[in-house]
Amino acid sequence: MVLLKNEDRLLPLKRGAKVSLFGKGSVAYVKGGGGSGDVFCAYVHNVYDGFLQKQAEGKVTVNAGLAEFYNSYIEGEKAAGRPVMGINVRTEPLPPDGLIEDAARESEVAVITISRFSTEGTDRALDGDYYLSDEEKQLVAKVTAAFEKTVLVLNVGAVTDSEYFKDNERIQSVLLAWQAGMEGGMAIADILCGDAVPSGKLVDTFAKNFEDYPSSQGLFDDELAVRYHDDIYVGYRYFETVPGGKDRVNYPFGFGLSYTSFEISGLCMEETDGVISAKLKVTNTGVYRGKQVVQLYFSAPQGVLGKPKLQLAAFAKTKELMPMESEELYLKLKAEDMASYDDLGKIQKSAYILEKGDYSFYIGSSVRDTEKAYFVYTVEEDRVVKQLTERLAPNRLEKRMLADGSFEALPQRKAVYGYGRNKAIEVTCPIENPSFKDVGEKLSLEEFVAAFTTEELCEFMGGSPNVGVSNTLCFSGLERLGVASVPTADGPAGLRLDAHHGIPTTAWPCATLLACSWNEALVEQVGAAGAAELKENGLKVWLTPAINIHRTPLCGRNFEYFSEDPFVAGKMAAAKVKGIQSQGVACSVKHFAANNIELNRIKGDSVVSERALREIYLKGFEICVKEADPWTIMTSYNLINGIHTSESYDLITGILRGEWGFGGMVTTDWGIKNNPVNEVKAGNDMKMHVGYPEELMEAIEKGELSRADLEACALRILNVYKRLA
Repeated sequence: MVLLKNEDRLLPLKRGAKVSLFGKGSVAYVKGGGGSGDVFCAYVHNVYDGFLQKQAEGKVTVNAGLAEFYNSYIEGEKAAGRPVMGINVRTEPLPPDGLIEDAARESEVAVITISRFSTEGTDRALDGDYYLSDEEKQLVAKVTAAFEKTVLVLNVGAVTDSEYFKDNERIQSVLLAWQAGMEGGMAIADILCGDAVPSGKLVDTFAKNFEDYPSSQGLFDDELAVRYHDDIYVGYRYFETVPGGKDRVNYPFGFGLSYTSFEISGLCMEETDGVISAKLKVTNTGVYRGKQVVQLYFSAPQGVLGKPKLQLAAFAKTKELMPMESEELYLKLKAEDMASYDDLGKIQKSAYILEKGDYSFYIGSSVRDTEKAYFVYTVEEDRVVKQLTERLAPNRLEKRMLADGSFEALPQRKAVYGYGRNKAIEVTCPIENPSFKDVGEKLSLEEFVAAFTTEELCEFMGGSPNVGVSNTLCFSGLERLGVASVPTADGPAGLRLDAHHGIPTTAWPCATLLACSWNEALVEQVGAAGAAELKENGLKVWLTPAINIHRTPLCGRNFEYFSEDPFVAGKMAAAKVKGIQSQGVACSVKHFAANNIELNRIKGDSVVSERALREIYLKGFEICVKEADPWTIMTSYNLINGIHTSESYDLITGILRGEWGFGGMVTTDWGIKNNPVNEVKAGNDMKMHVGYPEELMEAIEKGELSRADLEACALRILNVYKRLA
């Protein structure tokens, strides 16, 4: 959780403080988002529960009358068949003036909880979601008029308006609690009462107004296409670079307060064999225990290509430090990771280039709170660090943003799509009645696949019905050859089982909250614990993590995604994948790629430059693949530059497998109706949740598809199955 504001050191609350809890979110707490991110759990502890526990411990006194008011309201809404929380549910009951006045006489501190819910398939609204509803504005006004001391708790899944509280002297403290899962209310009370010290840092920029985000321009103008004119200038890359951008920020990327204070000292940086390393010391100089996040940014020369002023290159978090305790931290990055992609051939087309000049470094606790290091990395001449091939280039993007906020025109080109050819298996199966369990002992995987009939291969390319408690269907099996189907399960915030099974599972904090920990080891532990729960229920593939970028605050699935920054997203995803796969089960990294809005997500086209794709929207996936070796990846619903991701040879075979070395299997997202023949040719191994074997067989008979194409998919699928076995 992130402490955004703490004037007059109101937090932590003094022992014995008398507290009144306002807002329906204090009892109707939102543990997480909907859709694949929802979780059926045994209980949800709300904010009121947390404070009741603190009251039982003798730390605070809680006003019970307000809880009675809100519980009565909730019971009435439920009796009337109306939802209390949900998408487009913006009602906020106002306590009678007398109840507020009584609360102000009985209590010294007001805690207002503002809650939000969002879900997949729809995006957030501005009024009553990003911004406060009229009822919420009235609630805040009435409470702050009656109380001298007010704490605001934001129980939200994505960035919301912060303008109403940033400079409001009547709201002294603000805790960005996000959606913290089934124990969230207890964690909030722990922080507010001082039993835990906040150490979270923002992974998104909180702008003054929604219109300040460059993505806000024309966001919903065209249901069939979203044009990424902001290009590589997303989040802090925009606000810290474009003239006047800094003035449009309330809370910068990386920001977060603590109850204690820290000092960074002894910074020493050096470069050896292309690796830049930093060593420093962090000291807790305050009176509370606490943890600190250290962030390392680089500033590259603008050169010919143009670049953001600052880019995150590394981070590290201390252990919990006692007052006056210190810890040494070590950070490193590869010099080549500071290169920029030249998609237009300004220096050398389709290459990552370190442009000549001085590369400076800044270290601190946020993108704003940094000090410039004495160390400089100098590149004497433009250096090509990686020569690639043009992939996924746009044909309908007329302009893109530059570092000074102006736009450059882009050349118009014809879209060129193609597919490669797969080599047929040349061996035959050497034994009669082979079984999958024979692979590795009696026969090779290629020999085993040779035993499939072509019809069986066509059947194998699609999902199969649920088994056990699986509710998202299974990866296909083949009974004749002893290949069991592989049960899968959602989702990004915990194992999601249907309620009728009667098996509650753990609802973990949402992905954005996990990212705000800046703690890779912690996220890895979450992955391992969730995977253990998966195994306990006989499941083998967990459909998580999701690595899409917070391009706009209004995306309905931002709670599933980590950050506006691809480096943070990739690192957190890699940590979760490592944790999951350490338990012998698979994850499914999604949604590959550029699925950054829910409007018309099946037919919507993300029209984006190749540079922005590689540096922003694919970068997190690249980091995750190279560092964690996920066993499966799920393509997205949307198109990228005119072609569905599940049918994109450039994306799946060219970049994912060819450039990054991905060795696992690729699936579609569930229920997609795209061309199954093109998907197989693109390298998409399995169509979920059902396949189209008749269409594949027809394509074989017409010569549009080869058995070798199907064999290539089967080999990749079965390689993953062997790891799961």
